[in-house]
Amino acid sequence: MPVDKQILIEYADMKEEIKDLRRRIQEDKKALDRLNKTVVTDSVTCGKKGKKPLRTVKIHGKPTMAIIRKQAAYERKIAQLELLEADLLEKQTQVEEYIQQIEKSRLRSMFRLYYIDNLTWEMVAMRMNYMFPKKRIPFTKDSCRKLHDRFLEKVS
Repeated sequence: MPVDKQILIEYADMKEEIKDLRRRIQEDKKALDRLNKTVVTDSVTCGKKGKKPLRTVKIHGKPTMAIIRKQAAYERKIAQLELLEADLLEKQTQVEEYIQQIEKSRLRSMFRLYYIDNLTWEMVAMRMNYMFPKKRIPFTKDSCRKLHDRFLEKVS
């Protein structure tokens, strides 16, 4: 499965973009609900006696054509956002599958911590030392980064 280094690097950004897309979809759905509840009010005069109206009446109604146009636009926008979200989720799944296919357990854990959990190399080293306490030489941020870089060079 060809997953290049750029997709691995963008993984954390994709997660944030998916959160943003979900927020936008929710906002658009709320706006669509508000749009369906829209009622307009106007006042009209009923006859005239000279220049004075006999009486005024308030009328209420829905602007049907405007609602239909806006509703179609919102639905198109929501569908487009959902399509983009599905595409990003597919890429995320590819990255996670790629990481699962790494044979060495330590490397797999390192990749998960760095890409999926979005930790810094220093945090990755701390977690790796916690996960593998019996390792003779402790992990450092540089050793983790070097293992990562060597693996990607070997694969590429």
